[in-house]
Amino acid sequence: MQVYEAPIRDMRFNLEELHNDDGFGDLEGFEDFDEDMRAAILEEANKLCRDVLLPLNWPGDQQGCRIENGVVRTPDGFQEAYKQFCEGGWAGLVVDQKWGGQGAPHSLAKMVEEMSCSTNLSFGLYPGLTGGAMVSLEAYGSDELKNFYMPKMANGEWAGTMCLTESHCGTDLGMLRTKAEPQDDGSYLVSGNKIFISAGDHDLAENIIHLVLARLPDAPAGVKGISLFLVPKYLPNEDGSLGNHNNAGPTAIEHKMGLKASATCQMTFDGSKGWIVGEPNRGLEAMFAMMNTERVAVGMQGLGVGEIAYQSAVYYAKDRLQGRSLSGVKNPDGPADPIIVHPDVRRMLMTMRAYNEGCRSVATWVSRAIDAEHAAKEPEARERAKDFVALMTPVVKALFTDLGHESAHHAVQVYGGHGYIQESGVEQFARDARIAQIYEGANGIQALDLVGRKLPDRMGRNLRAFFHPVSQFIEDNAQDEHIGKLVASLQQSFGALQLSTGHIAQKGMKDPEEAAAAAYEYLHLLGFVAMAYVFAKSAKIAHQKLAEGTDEEQFYKAKLTTVQFFFDRLLPPATAKFMAIKSGKASMMDMPEDAF
Repeated sequence: MQVYEAPIRDMRFNLEELHNDDGFGDLEGFEDFDEDMRAAILEEANKLCRDVLLPLNWPGDQQGCRIENGVVRTPDGFQEAYKQFCEGGWAGLVVDQKWGGQGAPHSLAKMVEEMSCSTNLSFGLYPGLTGGAMVSLEAYGSDELKNFYMPKMANGEWAGTMCLTESHCGTDLGMLRTKAEPQDDGSYLVSGNKIFISAGDHDLAENIIHLVLARLPDAPAGVKGISLFLVPKYLPNEDGSLGNHNNAGPTAIEHKMGLKASATCQMTFDGSKGWIVGEPNRGLEAMFAMMNTERVAVGMQGLGVGEIAYQSAVYYAKDRLQGRSLSGVKNPDGPADPIIVHPDVRRMLMTMRAYNEGCRSVATWVSRAIDAEHAAKEPEARERAKDFVALMTPVVKALFTDLGHESAHHAVQVYGGHGYIQESGVEQFARDARIAQIYEGANGIQALDLVGRKLPDRMGRNLRAFFHPVSQFIEDNAQDEHIGKLVASLQQSFGALQLSTGHIAQKGMKDPEEAAAAAYEYLHLLGFVAMAYVFAKSAKIAHQKLAEGTDEEQFYKAKLTTVQFFFDRLLPPATAKFMAIKSGKASMMDMPEDAF
């Protein structure tokens, strides 16, 4: 059974208590979003996601999408839900008010995003892709393009996509073949084929604005010859009404393992009229503005699935009777005890809970930095925030989706044989979560980005935004009577991270394969140290609140229990990744290719 209630109290803990001392200071431009407004938005978002989106999740998975007369039809109920979503202003929650959006901070919007990912990941991709397209358009589009397209995208009337992948090239975009021919009126005719295009076509919005990577006739080879073009499904008239179809549409829907209610399309552009976004041959720069936004968003998908998997597993574990507690009968009036009494079931539930709370706290820290890049009062804080976001983007994308997928499988295991049956609803979580580890750059690519680009950038400057606050927290709290032992564990794991960083820097300069061989373990180590840091801070706050006296004693005590489980059970294996990193590439690379 798919069960969900937004963890609003934990969300508010992250927004209002945990990150008040993150060093970014007060952020300008969000004065309307005070504590009461944030609470109201979270409550309304929960109602929409729980009451409208969740009931469509499993039926949408069963029905899927289909093509009729060249148009993709979404599952029953999606059109009505999308209309309600847009009418509530959710499509433009984080969009600047000058385009008709709400102008909410990313730290708040990410909580709403988590809710939609929990309750209906397939549905969330449609407005999610639009939001990502708007990021690139706002950053690199001409004023004429922005003024014409952004308002209709902000209110959800028009949707957006990103069209990168071709059948012969995925990550290696330098091989793409789609062409763009310049026209006398300043437009371009775009021709080519794309695959794996999420929300490539659908019946939710009246027009779809594709951002397409293509090559100009005189473009240099490789990634230095890629430009970005805005190509609408229907060519708009000057008044914004829709004109002729633009020869941009789907030829097929991919048959996927999961996300069946999300239209993943094969797309053809056949002399489709478009306009360049950004400078010629610098399309990747413009596209990566969208990609980085989407990578954090994909991380939130992992967290969202992990949360509903956890809640559904808890529901079942309290209801399912099987066996007796090893410490004595807990349900004397029944034939057996609920399975939540069993230590191994508790292990899985606590693992899922710790992953979710840890990822949520890290996500809030990162999204606060995304806001601070533009809204912090001090230039130094803006620069530090930018460095921190650059460092943590691949970590959020890869770690959150790895852990979300693991949580989904834990949920199936808690349900046992019933979890393997479609009608339980939890096997859908495992299928839906799997793609998040692959798209927007496979997780191995994220690890390479971390060690190959983000670590060496400007002599390790990005790391300072992470290392400095962690070091300071350890120094300030090592002797704390309540959290001293947690801080000691944090210090040990942080030391392993520092040694791993030095090892990769030293070996990687001589042999790039050494750095690449260590990349995946390093990303996980950094991510778990980040969680250890925010968990230790959480414990300090919880102890303070309990000492002061609070009517939310249960919340803070539960937080302390979750923190202790993380430090006892989940952090030690992560710290041991230093041993794998030190082992080097030999056992990985020495096997002759023909021996595989």
